[in-house]
Amino acid sequence: MTSEGMDMEKYLSRIGFVAPVEPSVEALRSVHICHLLSVPFEDLTVHSGGRVHLDIPLLYDKIVNRRRGGFCFENNGLFSWLLVKLGFQVTLLSGQVKNQITSCYGPPFDHLILMVSIEGRRWLCDVGFGGAGFSLPLSLETSGPQEQGHRVYRLRKDMGMHFLEWQQEENRGADGDWREIYKFTLEPRCLEDFVEMCQYHQSSTSSIFFCKSLCTILKPGGRLTYIGHRLITTIFPTDGKGGETTTTTTRELKEDEIPGVLAEEFGIMLDSPLIPKDETIIPPPVMY
Repeated sequence: MTSEGMDMEKYLSRIGFVAPVEPSVEALRSVHICHLLSVPFEDLTVHSGGRVHLDIPLLYDKIVNRRRGGFCFENNGLFSWLLVKLGFQVTLLSGQVKNQITSCYGPPFDHLILMVSIEGRRWLCDVGFGGAGFSLPLSLETSGPQEQGHRVYRLRKDMGMHFLEWQQEENRGADGDWREIYKFTLEPRCLEDFVEMCQYHQSSTSSIFFCKSLCTILKPGGRLTYIGHRLITTIFPTDGKGGETTTTTTRELKEDEIPGVLAEEFGIMLDSPLIPKDETIIPPPVMY
C-alpha cells in the first residue's frame, strides 16, 4: 500500500478533532487527548491471525480507514505522521518499560514515544501506553510534579537518562513514593529501528501482547478495558486530591459475547475470528 489516499483531515475526523490546527501547545494538548479518547490501545491483530507491520500507509489504513487501534509502535508511529503533517517538529524516541514482574527495564526500542518541540520547549507525547499512560503531553523542561487529574507525573533525569514516574491517588504528596514507568534518552530514532521489537512483542511469551488479547480506551472520567474473557470498567476519582480512590468493576464474558462487546464498546470489527487469550507472562531471561 502506498501513501496515496492518506488524508490528514480524515485522520482528524477519526479522532473527533475538526477545528483548524496551528502548531501550538494548546493544539498539541487537544490532538493528544482526542486521540486517546478515540483510538484504542489494542493487540487484537496478534490474536486474530494477523501480523503488525510498521509501514505508515498500513497503519493509516488500519487506524483511520478501518477504525482500529494498535499498540505503541502503531499508535505513536501514525500519530507522529499526523503531527508532522500539522507542522509540529517531532522526534521519535526509544523507551524501555519497567517490567512489573522483574522490576527491571526492557531492552532498547521496547516502547516508541515522541518528543515535540514548540518554540524552544520540548514535550513528551505518548498515545500508545494504555492504562498507565498520561492524558496530556508532559513538559520535558521540568523535573517537578505535573498533575493530571487524580495522577501526578514527573520526568526525572539521571546521567543522561530520563525516567517517567508517577504517583497514584493513594500515594500523592511530597512524601509519596514515585513509581517508575519507563526510561528513555533523547537520541533521535526512526520507525525502522523498532521493527525487531515489534516482532518480538508479537511472538514472545515474555510480552503482554503475545500472552493476552487486550483492548483498552480512555473514557471521560474513566477507562474501559477488555482482556481475555473480562471487561473491566474503571472510574477515576473526581476530586483529584486523594480524597477518593479509583474503582473498578469486572464483567466475565462468554466467548460468543466478545465480538459484540468489541463492536459496541470499542467500535472494533475484526476481519478474522478472535482467539481470546489471557496467559501468564513469563519473566524475560535478559535484564536491563
